[in-house]
Amino acid sequence: MQKSARDMILSLALIVLAAGVVWLFIPHEDGEPDIKRVDYRVDLLTARRAASYPVAAPEGLPEAWKPTSVRFQGAEADAWHLGFHAPDGEYVAVEQSAGKRAAFIEDTTQGAAKTEATQQIDGRTWTRYEGDHYDALVLEDTEGSTTVVTGTASFGQLTEMAEALRTE
Repeated sequence: MQKSARDMILSLALIVLAAGVVWLFIPHEDGEPDIKRVDYRVDLLTARRAASYPVAAPEGLPEAWKPTSVRFQGAEADAWHLGFHAPDGEYVAVEQSAGKRAAFIEDTTQGAAKTEATQQIDGRTWTRYEGDHYDALVLEDTEGSTTVVTGTASFGQLTEMAEALRTE
């Protein structure tokens, strides 16, 4: 009886020692992951030539705003997407489409609800949408397209992005 208890304790000690050695050799990352910056200039030029509306992209944002994703889907209602990692770590995206306005807003804002609040940015009226996952600013008065600035960021950062948007 004593011998089997001693053997179990020795076996357990060897297992713990082996687990400790394995743990030492596994890399451990501290802090936020390194987010890769994408170059969207070529995609922007392509989208501006192909889209049926003026394609918007920010100009003059500080270097701390990192573009992380870009795509233009001409076959799918001229859909333009440009995603950013904001300086505080939140996500902000510029979304445009010539598709059905209500469905596009529902999709890009992840179901955010339209509020009564509006704000003027560069002489244009943007409507605020609030949701569980994303908030958004929506420019709905454009002919033939809808522009949405959306994400997990604050309305201050969404406004900063909307203020930086240029179509040429």
